[in-house]
Amino acid sequence: MMQFILDNSVAMRWLLATGKLTDQTYAETVLLSLNETQAIVPQIWQLEAANVLLGAEKRGQLDAENVEAFVSHLDSLPIVTDTLTHQQVFSRTMSLARAYKLSSYDAAYLELALREGLPIATLDQDLLKAALKANVKIYLK
Repeated sequence: MMQFILDNSVAMRWLLATGKLTDQTYAETVLLSLNETQAIVPQIWQLEAANVLLGAEKRGQLDAENVEAFVSHLDSLPIVTDTLTHQQVFSRTMSLARAYKLSSYDAAYLELALREGLPIATLDQDLLKAALKANVKIYLK
């Protein structure tokens, strides 16, 4: 089964639409691909998702029922959490964050993509630039 690294910036577009049509189309294409592929995420992914969803709830964009339904949908998808992310934080992840001027969160996705040799699905411009510089393929592009 084909695998890829899934950045939170893509997954959140499955619920919170963007005004940018190309981003929305890309996110929906990635979601459809999960019928035949499997996504891998770093251990921070769920915390990042929860933060975005709670923020949207606080701003009145979503209610708790929408959030719970979406979380249930996420749980039903073939998304696997990498169990080794934390072992890389003070070595490879920090080095990548420095080298590519990324947050430690974004560097965790890049580190995982490099370690697993997998393409990454992202809408984050800084992570996208870093991935291209590091010769990581962009999923479905």
